[in-house]
Amino acid sequence: MTPTMKVRRLVAGAASAGLLAGGAALGLSGTASAAPAPASVTSTVTHDNDHRHHDRCVWKKGHWDKRWVPGHWEKKQVHHKTWHKGDGKHGHSHKGHWDHDRHYKWVYVPAHWDHYWVKGHWDCHHR
Repeated sequence: MTPTMKVRRLVAGAASAGLLAGGAALGLSGTASAAPAPASVTSTVTHDNDHRHHDRCVWKKGHWDKRWVPGHWEKKQVHHKTWHKGDGKHGHSHKGHWDHDRHYKWVYVPAHWDHYWVKGHWDCHHR
């Protein structure tokens, strides 16, 4: 009884595989006869999504643009130059020198226009 069950399973598996392959081929042939064959899969996907809007898309090259930045607080580095006078103690004279001090300070930056780079992109107007 075991060999006949194996044969039945083999025949049932082959029949179901044949039906699946035939159904897939039949489905593809129905689609192919209903619509023209596309050049590639990606063109089909974009064609299906944007077939009514392709004439409204324009390529915009990269460019500098302006945006309004409201006033805000920033932590900025502040430079201080201090002059230290020379002295003439003990018979040796020392020249004066500048000392450069740097530290960070919170500074309020008023509202202003700022320039930023916009990458090239497709601009599509859907109405």
